[in-house]
Amino acid sequence: MKLFPEDLLYSREHIWVRVDGYMATIGITDFAQESLGEILSVEFTDIDDYVERDEPFGSIESSKAVVDLISPVSGTVISVNDDINDDIGIINSDPHDTGWLIVVAMDDLEQLDDLLVASAYNDFISQEEQGV
Repeated sequence: MKLFPEDLLYSREHIWVRVDGYMATIGITDFAQESLGEILSVEFTDIDDYVERDEPFGSIESSKAVVDLISPVSGTVISVNDDINDDIGIINSDPHDTGWLIVVAMDDLEQLDDLLVASAYNDFISQEEQGV
């Protein structure tokens, strides 16, 4: 059983959200980076772009696949992690902290109700691995 940070919320698309008022810092989960393997490149939306919940805000290319990054919330991108351009490896080495991707000013806090707490996300992963 993996331990995921309790202060984050999680989507079924393996994206985490750290909430601070109406601000949502977003990144991929440790489970996602492990599944993907070595991250080779990441592309995501620009500052001031609008992202829609359940729609792609970018993509990650790894040694195994290219996958869309699905936004867990709707809102305007107010910050992007430029450190990734200098060291893409932080997504693998520290996905829940320095490997964050974007910060979104959320439109609707009720969208957070659809996300999972750490224990529920862990259960979701266990079921997914068992093919339930």
